[in-house]
Amino acid sequence: MPAHRSKSEKHDAAKQVRRDPYEVLGVSRNSTDQEIKSAYRRMALKYHPDKNANDPQAADMFKEVTFSYNILSDPVKRRQYDTAGFEAVEAESQELELDLSSLGAVNTMFAALFSKLGVPIKTTVSATVLEEALTGLVTVRPLPLGQPISRKVEVEKQCAHFYSVTITEEEAQAGFVCRVQSSDKSKFKLLYFDQEVSGGLSLALQEDSAKTGKVTSAGMYFLCFPVYRLDQTVNSVTAAKDPDAAFFKKLDGFQPCEITELKAGTHVFAVYGDNFFKSVSYTIEALCAEPFVEEKDNLRAVEAEILTKRVELSKFETEYREVLAQFTEMTNRYAQEMQEIDNLLKQRNEIHASYTAAPPMKRSSSRSRNKGPSKEVKEDGQEREKRSTSRDRPKKKKWYNIHLKVDKRKPC
Repeated sequence: MPAHRSKSEKHDAAKQVRRDPYEVLGVSRNSTDQEIKSAYRRMALKYHPDKNANDPQAADMFKEVTFSYNILSDPVKRRQYDTAGFEAVEAESQELELDLSSLGAVNTMFAALFSKLGVPIKTTVSATVLEEALTGLVTVRPLPLGQPISRKVEVEKQCAHFYSVTITEEEAQAGFVCRVQSSDKSKFKLLYFDQEVSGGLSLALQEDSAKTGKVTSAGMYFLCFPVYRLDQTVNSVTAAKDPDAAFFKKLDGFQPCEITELKAGTHVFAVYGDNFFKSVSYTIEALCAEPFVEEKDNLRAVEAEILTKRVELSKFETEYREVLAQFTEMTNRYAQEMQEIDNLLKQRNEIHASYTAAPPMKRSSSRSRNKGPSKEVKEDGQEREKRSTSRDRPKKKKWYNIHLKVDKRKPC
């Protein structure tokens, strides 16, 4: 009978067969974020379970590709891996992207329940949508600048609405913005596609919707200078385990966008429905940034402050952890000292109570039991004594009971 391996042995065995994430995705170590993302999308589409239902090797390859991408797409984990390999990366914290269209009804229901409970679930675009875009089978509608369009994505199809925006050279130099928002707080993704030579579309950028006030929104800003995006799912699982980490890692996902400007010509965007059960209602609009000079300056300034704050936050975390450790030590000592003092005072009281020649007092419970009947007997005796006294006392006749003798012979 083969010997059972421990959990740690299985974990070590799994680490031995792991391949280099760069090798898995077919990219070099100095590849840009955009090159890594493009390689992942291409391989994920190739090995997606929807296209390889009866191929277990393709399913394993898909998991390996996703695992590798989750390391290299996170700047912190990529730096840790480049420095110390897999040992520096916590495998348990890797977030896999779920394709909702490939889940069954039961699994989708559980995923929706976990999402409602606050468990971070990162989803990916359906392989069917990506394949249809790559082969040029999608319908693309024009989106005029400055004219918002409101529509609804039906969740049953896990589909996307595609839009084309045409900009001039002047508009490209002034900057371009595409924004989507949902007044009923629907969950969606805003996608940007590169146009291939073959005429197809390949996914280049993706922004998940986030709650901003009373709506959910997502936007892409091409303003001809570095603009940053905030990936709120970065380290979300780790942060959920440690409330303090949720604060200190809040800005870890604040990273520069891969594309800062668009050239003159036609560009394709899409809104992908990302809800579990509900349809997605949304409004999309494309704007030239030329009239928004003040907004561009404010955006530059506030993002510079956020970058400064991210550096300060990293230093502050070290100081906070040290002080917190001291505080925890002091509170533990406080509780210990309090317990010891209480025990000493209790011993002192017991010693004081031992200085007596009287027999030990009976327990209060027995006294209460003996005290109860005697009180009742006393009360019964008082009642009987009261009754006998009332019987022995002569009755006083009332005036209307006095017998008057009248002599009938004498007239009144």
